[in-house]
Amino acid sequence: MSFLPDSALLPLKRDGLDPVDELRRVRESEPVSEIPLPFGMKAWLVTGYDEAKAVLGAADAFSNDFTNLIGTAGATDEQNPGGLGFADPPVHTRLRGLLTPEFTMRRLNRLTPRINEIVNEQLDSMANKSGPVDLMQDFALPIPSLTICELLGVSYEDRDDFQRLSTARFDLFGGATASLGAISESLSYLLEIVKKQREEPGDGLLGMIVKEHGDEVSDRELAGLADGVLTGGLETTASMLALGAIVLLRDQEHFQRIHDDDKAINPFVEELLRYLTVVQVAFPRFARHEVEVGGVTIGKGDIVVVSLSGANRHASVGADAESFDPSRKTSPHLAFGWGVHRCIGAELGRMELRAAYPALVRRFPKLRLATDPDELTYRKVSIVYGVDTLPVLLD
Repeated sequence: MSFLPDSALLPLKRDGLDPVDELRRVRESEPVSEIPLPFGMKAWLVTGYDEAKAVLGAADAFSNDFTNLIGTAGATDEQNPGGLGFADPPVHTRLRGLLTPEFTMRRLNRLTPRINEIVNEQLDSMANKSGPVDLMQDFALPIPSLTICELLGVSYEDRDDFQRLSTARFDLFGGATASLGAISESLSYLLEIVKKQREEPGDGLLGMIVKEHGDEVSDRELAGLADGVLTGGLETTASMLALGAIVLLRDQEHFQRIHDDDKAINPFVEELLRYLTVVQVAFPRFARHEVEVGGVTIGKGDIVVVSLSGANRHASVGADAESFDPSRKTSPHLAFGWGVHRCIGAELGRMELRAAYPALVRRFPKLRLATDPDELTYRKVSIVYGVDTLPVLLD
C-alpha cells in the first residue's frame, strides 16, 4: 500500500455512504482511465456503466486467474483461494456447475424458515439489552454468519472465526500481504471443516457436494468453494444490513414504508444494492490480448479494475443515480457483478435483506441512532465498504 499513489485508491474512497465526488468527475470525463502505478505496471480504472459491463462480460478477453498475481504484492500459489472469483473457464465453469444446484431458488427456499428464525433470535437478543445496542455486532454480522453456517452445514460455534476471517481479507489498510495471509489462514481452517464433511457428510452445501460428486472434487477445491461462499456472503451482507439500516434511519419516509407495506421491500432492496454497492471493485482482470474498451486501447497483460460503485452511479442506470429512490425504473445494477463471474449467491443475499429489514423496523418502530450521524466511523480503505459500529436506541 505504501507504494501506491493516493489516486490509485480512488475507487475505495467514500464520503459517508457515497463514493467521493472525484470518482464521479473521473467517470464523466474518462470512463476508462489509467491508474498510476509504480514499477512499470500498467493498470486501468473502469467507471462507466457500459464499459464496466463490457469488461465484466468478456471472459474471453480478460482473465481472473490467480496466477496473474503470482509475484505481485507478495502473492504465492499457496495463497490462491481457489473458488470461482480467481478462476477462468473451463475450471470456473466446472466449479460453478458444482455450486449452481445448491443456489437454485428451490434449494434456497428451504433456508427461508431458518433465516426468519435467525433474524428473530437476534431481535430477541437485542430487546433483552439495556442502553444503546450495536446494530453491527448484534444484528448485521450474526444474520449472514449463522445463515452461512446453515448453508454450508457447519457448526454455529464456528461463527466468530467466520466473521474474523471474512473481514480481515477485505481491509487493505494493513497492506496486501495481510490480506493474503488471511486467505491462507481461512483455507487452512476450511480444509479441516471439509475433512470432517468427507468423513460424515451432512445435509448442507459441502455435504451435498461430497455425496453427489465424491472424489470428483478435491478437498482443496471444496475448501476454495466454501471460502468463496464465506467471503462472498458474510462481510458483504453484513455491510449491506448495517449501511441499509442507516438509510432507513436517516429517512423516516422509507422507514415507515417498509414498516407498513410488504410490497415495498423488493424495490427498496434492489435500489439499496445499487446505491450502496458495498463491494466497491470487482476482482482484478488481466487483458489476455490487446482490446479496446470505451475507445481506449488496453494492452495485453494490463490490469483492469472495474469500479462497481462508480458504474452503479452512472446515468445509464437511471435518472439522478446519485440519489436513493426505490421508485425509479433502472437498468440492471452491477452490485453482484456481471457475466460468468456474477455472484452465485445473489438470491441468498436478497433473501436475507428482505427478511431482516421489515422484521427490524416492525419490532422496533422507535429505532434511532444513538450518536450523531457524522460520528459514525466507516472503513477507510476496504474492498467491501462498511461501518465499524452502529449504536442505536430501540425505544
